[in-house]
Amino acid sequence: MSGTEGRSAGMKGRLLVASPDLGDPNFERTVVLLLEHGDEGALGVVLNRPSELDLAEPLPEWARAAAHPSVVFIGGPVAPSAAVCLARLGRRGVAAGWRPLLGPRGPFRGHPSVGFAGGPVGTLDLDSDPDDTIPRLDEIRVFAGYAGWGPGQLEGEIADGGWFVVDADPGDPLSPAPERLWGTVLRRQRGALALYAGYPPDPTLN
Repeated sequence: MSGTEGRSAGMKGRLLVASPDLGDPNFERTVVLLLEHGDEGALGVVLNRPSELDLAEPLPEWARAAAHPSVVFIGGPVAPSAAVCLARLGRRGVAAGWRPLLGPRGPFRGHPSVGFAGGPVGTLDLDSDPDDTIPRLDEIRVFAGYAGWGPGQLEGEIADGGWFVVDADPGDPLSPAPERLWGTVLRRQRGALALYAGYPPDPTLN
């Protein structure tokens, strides 16, 4: 899949996979889920950088809903004290404070009450009442900080070969194996893009 495919239609709900040519240590071998994308820029969270901080320390009231591994993830270099939450709906209808993002086949299209394997994923307002909200969720993941781009900035990085833009799988945002996500996402792509999954971390040592 081309790294520029889908830019004109907006990329909300898609993945940015860092290419080996990106050259930014903040995003080396990262997979970013785009939460917003438009004329004013883009915003997303890094899906594959777990921290060592257990979610129960800053947010004990939400920890019982945490996906494995149940730690806070480093969502990006912008506003590291801000918390962004992704949540997978269960089968009991919409949860308060939940906004749809990703459905069974990419960016959310269907009605959230329609059940399917894995459940739709969206953002969750952590100011919601956890006792009311958690029973309607399967699991959540909390990110400290986010990744942000100004108008046209992300498009320029994609044009320069810094990012591959690919479809998200419903299992990606709350993957139980985030350390393998970069290779996993690339490996399932078609054509030459899948070959990058075997790219060594330091090609000079090969």
